[in-house]
Amino acid sequence: MGKRWRDGRGELVVQGKDGAASVSVPLEIATSYRARTKGLLGRDAVDGAILLSPANSVHTFRMRLSIDVAYLDRNLRVIAVRTMRPGRLGLPRVRARHVLEAEAGVMDGWGVRPGERVEVVAQQTG
Repeated sequence: MGKRWRDGRGELVVQGKDGAASVSVPLEIATSYRARTKGLLGRDAVDGAILLSPANSVHTFRMRLSIDVAYLDRNLRVIAVRTMRPGRLGLPRVRARHVLEAEAGVMDGWGVRPGERVEVVAQQTG
């Protein structure tokens, strides 16, 4: 069930629990080496989240803000969520295939937690 996306925009959808509404968040998709390497470097804010794919680790060197990092397996199930301050190196996660990054503190409010599954809806181009 390998996911194939292109650099671009989309939506991150987190299903609500116990009848709660699902949450849709603006998503930037970074799949090329160049886009993944740049990630959130040099930004002062994040509008929604960024998906790095493929990826199993991140670093926050040269970053200006703390970020939430969610490691996702091949089925987009959350393996772990960490908050990282600037200047840190995250350890690779063996089962991770994708990494979500967002401003520190927002993922909990979206319901992005270990064991949850998220959905990526890419905007159609052309």
